[in-house]
Amino acid sequence: MKKNFDLLTMGEILLRLSPSNNERIDRGDIFYKQVGGAELNVASGVSLLGLRTGILSKLPENSLGRYVKNRIRFCGVSDDYLTYDNDDDKRLGIYYYENGAYPRKPNVVYDRSHTSIHKLDLADYLPEMYASTRIFHTTGIMLALGSQARSTTIEAIKRFKEQGTLISFDVNFRGNLWTGEEAKETIEEILPLVDIFFCSEDTARLTFKKEGDLAKMMKEFALEYNISVVASTQRIVHSPKVHDFGSVIYDSKKDIYYEEEPYQNIDVVDRIGSGDAYISGVLYGLLATDMDCKVAMQFGNATGAVKNTIPGDLPSSTLEEIERIIREHQSTGPKLEMDR
Repeated sequence: MKKNFDLLTMGEILLRLSPSNNERIDRGDIFYKQVGGAELNVASGVSLLGLRTGILSKLPENSLGRYVKNRIRFCGVSDDYLTYDNDDDKRLGIYYYENGAYPRKPNVVYDRSHTSIHKLDLADYLPEMYASTRIFHTTGIMLALGSQARSTTIEAIKRFKEQGTLISFDVNFRGNLWTGEEAKETIEEILPLVDIFFCSEDTARLTFKKEGDLAKMMKEFALEYNISVVASTQRIVHSPKVHDFGSVIYDSKKDIYYEEEPYQNIDVVDRIGSGDAYISGVLYGLLATDMDCKVAMQFGNATGAVKNTIPGDLPSSTLEEIERIIREHQSTGPKLEMDR
């Protein structure tokens, strides 16, 4: 049956404020305003590649909320499932991001307590929504924001799953939001409902206490929780401005691991959102090819790699650009210096 959406995500949308160039948060006087948030980044990336996406979130009913809504529309993401907070204490979450330059690392300061997302209420949505999409995606950030956001997120996952929707989940562990023990206990509760699982090697070891090589840990997740697809990015940071980026995807139904030569010596402009861009590429590949994990891995690596070269949280790569990047990455011949 035809669904209204290929992908729906649920998460907090944030205002990002950054000092210009390599200025520091505690020294500069001017901040550049942008919009971001892990789940919106994913929805935007899949939309840019040509599929229909939307996001469930709650925004303050004020000028900042309207600014965010307009950016969401600009990215081609549906605002059908945005709700609005009219209370006196309404507020949009903020984070401040400072670029790094070797040996100084990038720095993030969050200001997201008591924001409107904590009032997100599933009672505001019709039951038909849970059967309206092929994939529902969310992250551990929503589980970490507090008890209200956590219970709402878990209930949403259950309702989408009951309607036969594929569940995609990214651990996206944030140590300044909750402890590893809290994350492990909560995420293990919902993993039996998850079909597509994103978890870094470091998180598998440090948070979930997995041991052995990456392939062994990925297979353990799949077998323990009956997960169909497990994906893990692999980033090598040579300096804040030079990274390598690749990934491994495990297809548990075929018992096959997929990986390729990583994208090397990426000229990093802004790494924020590159993991989300990777997820958008993987989900696009799975949706466009009836769950072909090899194609998903290729799209994920390309979208994740190229996002590192784009300022801001949100991706901006079209399907044409990503397909060209994949072809060039796989080619052994000479490459054009410029698109003309």
